[in-house]
Amino acid sequence: MRVSGLALCSVLAPPLSYAAPPVAGPYVSLGAGVNLQQNEIVAPAPSLGFDNNVIYTFHPGFAGEASAGYGLGNGFRLELEGDYLSNVVRGAKGETNFGTNPPRRAGGEEKKYGGFVNVLFDLDISLPVSPYLGIGAGGQAVEHRPFSQNAIGVTPLPLSDGGTRSFFHDQTVGGFAYQGIAGVSVPIPFVPGLSFTADYRFMGLLDPLPAFQLTTQRQVLVLAPPTTRARYEIVQSTGNRHFTNDLNHQVILGFRYALFQPASPLPAAAAATAQPAAPAPEPSRTYLVFFDWDRADLTGRARQIVAEAAQASTHVQTTRIEVNGYTDLSGTAAYNQRLSVRRAQSVEAELVRDGVARGEITIHGFGESNPLVQTAKGVREPQNRRVEIVLR
Repeated sequence: MRVSGLALCSVLAPPLSYAAPPVAGPYVSLGAGVNLQQNEIVAPAPSLGFDNNVIYTFHPGFAGEASAGYGLGNGFRLELEGDYLSNVVRGAKGETNFGTNPPRRAGGEEKKYGGFVNVLFDLDISLPVSPYLGIGAGGQAVEHRPFSQNAIGVTPLPLSDGGTRSFFHDQTVGGFAYQGIAGVSVPIPFVPGLSFTADYRFMGLLDPLPAFQLTTQRQVLVLAPPTTRARYEIVQSTGNRHFTNDLNHQVILGFRYALFQPASPLPAAAAATAQPAAPAPEPSRTYLVFFDWDRADLTGRARQIVAEAAQASTHVQTTRIEVNGYTDLSGTAAYNQRLSVRRAQSVEAELVRDGVARGEITIHGFGESNPLVQTAKGVREPQNRRVEIVLR
């Protein structure tokens, strides 16, 4: 019997269920959820009448993201993300060396929007659920519309509608941002390429943030010479207030769609009748080429085997050369069908390079059918990841 081949070692996955295939090629995603913003500390600004820290607290707010990326097929993904966050101020309180002042009335809204470059990695746990981890770096615009606070000794500034507010600023600044991502994706079987995603994101801005410029009016108690009679004067000051931290915790639910995915496979019974039965190999004229998991490229040893088959086809009476591709039982049936065809095409191209006429070759992809080694669904069996070159 003439059988040649190369089997590369791989780790066997537990036969619990099929493994979600790695993302390969371009994809888009969209998600929305909640943003929990940590308290922000504003540094003292004595020239403006604020001699101690002020701590702002926030209500839970909105978080949204949209991304476009590319999966490398080996677990790694690269993506560009745009995001939008919004949180309304809950309140403010002063912080001194002697403790925390009673809460003050405060208002306003902080919005953040910008973008990240993310690097993510999908973990293979041999289940239809695929966990992933990632990191990102980018920039965020921080918009305050408006921030206000009642503070002791501050005269309210007039507003255009005739009202007053103790002090306020309406500005947007920008800064460097970073994030960490941990989540899971679950394929939706009846829509090829579509997955449900749920992830947690921690996002921070470089500390301290750029300053917000603020104008205040203060009532200052002064003595009016030459008498000692006291009176109040209004002093207007302009200066900067520095926010020293901006940390956010997000929980986002969404969908990811991988482009250019094959159509859904036929039901098992229909598929059995629709696709041709795998031909019974002729051992004396069969050459086996083995592949690594989820790969369709040829190794150096595999090219030697293909060359042996091409050379043998010139020495024996051959009416046709069949090239049949197979996969193991990990992954979905649709993905494996496509992968088996890619493997057969790789071998066909190598045979042509070795001098075999393309018209003498027929190729088939049989997916995960007709395994050499019977295994449970989801098991990565190296001997089942093969192409059979049959000289007839």
